[in-house]
This record gives sequence, C-alpha cells and structure tokens, in this order.
Amino acid sequence: MGKTQIKTLTYGYGFNPEETHHHFMVIIPKSKKEKVKVYERFVWRGEEDLKGIDESRTTENKLKVVVAYNIWERLSSYLSQEFNSRLRKEGYKIYKWKTGNNPVNRLMGKELVLLLWAVEDVEDVDILPKAIINWQGLRPEERWFLYGLANAATGSANEKNMGWRKGIKYGLLENPVDEEKTRQLSIWDYEGGSNL
Repeated sequence: MGKTQIKTLTYGYGFNPEETHHHFMVIIPKSKKEKVKVYERFVWRGEEDLKGIDESRTTENKLKVVVAYNIWERLSSYLSQEFNSRLRKEGYKIYKWKTGNNPVNRLMGKELVLLLWAVEDVEDVDILPKAIINWQGLRPEERWFLYGLANAATGSANEKNMGWRKGIKYGLLENPVDEEKTRQLSIWDYEGGSNL
C-alpha cells in the first residue's frame, strides 16, 4: 500500500473553500513585538486572501482574539501537532504555521480560538502548559460546544473576561492537572518543540 492519498486541495489547516467559505484566519506578524490576530471569516477571495485581508471589513472579518507573540510562540506547536494528527488521519495534507495569513478549517478554528480565549491575558507563560493539557483533555466536540456558548454573547476580541469567556479561562487555567505532565510539556517546549 502506498501513502494516503490527499483528498482535495486545502489551504492551511484543512480549509476547503469548495465545502464552505466559513473559516478562521490566523495572522502571524513578522515582528515578535506585534500581536497575533485571529479572524472568523465568511468569505474567500481565493489565494489573494493568503497575502492579506481587509481588516476594516468587519462584516466579513470578525476579530475573535488577539494574543501576544510570546503566548502564540509557546502554543503554536501544540496546535499544529493536534491539527496535523487529525488531518493526516482523514487523508488531508498537513501544514506548518507561517508568518502572514494562515487559514484554518472552521471547526479547528473554533478549537484554536477557545484555547486562545483562555490565555489571551496571561502574563506568566509558565502556566500555559496547564491550559494546553486541559484543552487536550476535551474532545473536539466539547471544544466546539464551549466555543458556541462563549461566542453567542462574548465572541469578539474586545469582550474579554465576561460570561462564558471568563468561565473558559477558569476551566482551562485553574483546573488541576498532573504536575508531571505540565513539566514534560514545559521541557519539550524549551528543547525546541515549537515549530513556528
């Protein structure tokens, strides 16, 4: 048997515009002094969207979360590992985060935003492994459900620390985890596990 056949043309992490134009766009800046932005989008203008989107068109591009680059840098490899594992199982091509615009399948995008909502205000990046472990402990369907609860009333980037968004922070950052798992994640990250 040969390699798994790639099912269809996708962009980024599993975004197939032939199925739906609904996707998320992760914009990673060149400078580590700038912040990473994640938009939920309902339009697709083809490959020109990989070069840039008109962020002022708020009906098409809904800013969901903004995080400091150092937070993104610590989380990106875990997100990539999770998403690529699932894409590989389904026969889709894998992807690696790049500077610039990175499309993400609408369901994976919800999961990504959920994690980022939990950590968007974190000052001590040493607590990020706890959020990752708690996030990984949820099935994708549970992540989608929690995203839906928070998104209904507090889904934009400027609605921090309100309603379900506050609950998500508490659940992913305060829920106790095995300290050995936390230590292993921290060591892996320091040893160059990040793949940005």
